[in-house]
Amino acid sequence: MGKKGKCAPVRVRAPAREVRLRLRTQQRKVFDLPEAPGITLRRQGGRGMQVFGIMGWKNSGKTGLVERLIAEITGRGFRVASLKHAHHAFDVDQPGKDSFRHRRAGAVEVMLSSSRRWALMHELGDEDEPPLERLLARLSPCDLVLVEGYKRDAHLKIEANRRATGQPLLALEDDTVCAVASDQHHAGLDIPQFDLDDTVAIADFILERTGLGARAGQDGGAAGSSGPGALKNDCFALPPGVNWIPVDDALAMLRERFSPSVGTRTVDVAEAGGRILASDQIAVRANPPGPNSAVDGYAFAQASTPGNGPFSLTLLPGRAAAGAPYEGRVAPGQAVRILTGALLPAGADTVVMQEDVSLEGAVLGFAGPVRRGMNTRAAGEDVKRGEAVFAAGRRLRAPDLALLSAVGIARVEVREKLRVAVLSTGDEIVPPDAAAPAPAAQTYDANRPMLLALVRGWGHAAVDLGHVGDDTAALRERLDAVAAGAADAVLTSGGASAGDEDHVSALLRREGTMQAWRIALKPGRPLALGTWKGLPVFGLPGNPVATLVTAAIFARPALSAMAGGGWLEPAAFTVPAAFSKAKKGGRREYLRARINDAGAAEVFASEGSGRISGLSWASGLVELGDEARRIRPGTPVRFIPFQALGLAM
Repeated sequence: MGKKGKCAPVRVRAPAREVRLRLRTQQRKVFDLPEAPGITLRRQGGRGMQVFGIMGWKNSGKTGLVERLIAEITGRGFRVASLKHAHHAFDVDQPGKDSFRHRRAGAVEVMLSSSRRWALMHELGDEDEPPLERLLARLSPCDLVLVEGYKRDAHLKIEANRRATGQPLLALEDDTVCAVASDQHHAGLDIPQFDLDDTVAIADFILERTGLGARAGQDGGAAGSSGPGALKNDCFALPPGVNWIPVDDALAMLRERFSPSVGTRTVDVAEAGGRILASDQIAVRANPPGPNSAVDGYAFAQASTPGNGPFSLTLLPGRAAAGAPYEGRVAPGQAVRILTGALLPAGADTVVMQEDVSLEGAVLGFAGPVRRGMNTRAAGEDVKRGEAVFAAGRRLRAPDLALLSAVGIARVEVREKLRVAVLSTGDEIVPPDAAAPAPAAQTYDANRPMLLALVRGWGHAAVDLGHVGDDTAALRERLDAVAAGAADAVLTSGGASAGDEDHVSALLRREGTMQAWRIALKPGRPLALGTWKGLPVFGLPGNPVATLVTAAIFARPALSAMAGGGWLEPAAFTVPAAFSKAKKGGRREYLRARINDAGAAEVFASEGSGRISGLSWASGLVELGDEARRIRPGTPVRFIPFQALGLAM
């Protein structure tokens, strides 16, 4: 493989002394690590912090590649840190904040700390920029450090490359570059080449070259990870050490891990309502295609009517109508009858309304002044030919079909509908039956019809898997059937916690992959998220209110991304509260609410997640942020209408 093996990867881990290491490269650069708490540099072998670089010219795609690699590799259970080099001045602080004022006052270092994160800012002043190894020494121990930039340092690197930059490959002159990720093939290159967007293959290569891939196979996961080994197809894997997950962090993790997973087909525009576009749509012709009249009246050249009038023009025989243009030319001092939508005749640029004229024989009279272009529509004033109409990922509505047709687009490429299966679980769940009422110990299945309606309202194909009791074999059989091709994702309700009869989470943990996402929200904290033979499974809580909230907040945007519709952010607006509440800090809360006649949000009398009537009573949710708050009547609160969550009214 040419250069492969000429530069060994670098590892960093805990020691208590200074280390010097000479790497075998043409540059013969020496890494000097000063004494620092918990840091040392080691050659390959043993466990330590791996260092791997992504480099390339400006606009080569390296930042996007690093971002995708972080998501991919952390999703496999490894702890990943990143270190980026900037070639310009930068600031991570906000002017006016206390920490900014401390630095301006002359503090050499300023540390910020909160319950979520801490940050240390160091002012260099007249000091030289610290070398890479000194910065690495400041990082906390992790499995892998992805370094963006630092192309002159001696660690192993992948070069990001885009044809559009027009720049030559740095790999041709740099032995530390052990692979290229590009949007084009480079002939004669003797190191591995990857498609720039093939994040999975590039991650595999990095883990192999750093030895982390072998460790995952030996340890059943990354060093320091807990729970089952993170599988490559486990889109729900959590970074090690995660306990309670803030809602925004949970949404961010889902957003970075889901992408379109369904095929495409081409259909007539008339059949495309509700479907998601798979490709950008460009206007075939302008709308309107030519200058035309906006009213019924008379067309003429504005130059024939100087000043304020009154004006007299000679009326020509014939007329211009929509679909039947006037064949002659309108000379100065002449006018022709024109109807709404008709193309302007040659020589005419202005129309006077028929209500504003007098007609005596062939003489047309009207007052002024007259503005050029009056009562006309310019060609392409709505959409120009070649203009982008809609981008891929848009779910087409009825008005969209009108616009596509108007600009000459007869057929569009759309995504196949995402098939979402819905399954209820639990021995206590039974279908409603008026003829044979169930005993009080049993619960009628309220979640399955609700979830099926939600899935259809979101524009997906709903697959009804029915109900299974607390029977592991039956649950396995049902999941096997759907994984064989019946659906693209599964929503289950019940059995998602860690109790004796929580068979969904138990089966996923034993035979699939499962992550218990303990999300800091109310209602619906436990989510059993995992995969079954590559099929994403969203294990939702059993209480209907919690089921709806977690489905709308978490499953809906993830399913939209899988369907090719992109990530959905619910639209919300601020209204005054019509209630009082003392909210504790540390979790997000969603309250069933509706807008009263005064325009304020009132909430349902009970916050119990089993009070299903509150969902029918409400028209949306009041979202209270993670911080502690005291809400009183008139306090501004965020209201999310059910329609913004895809719940048809």
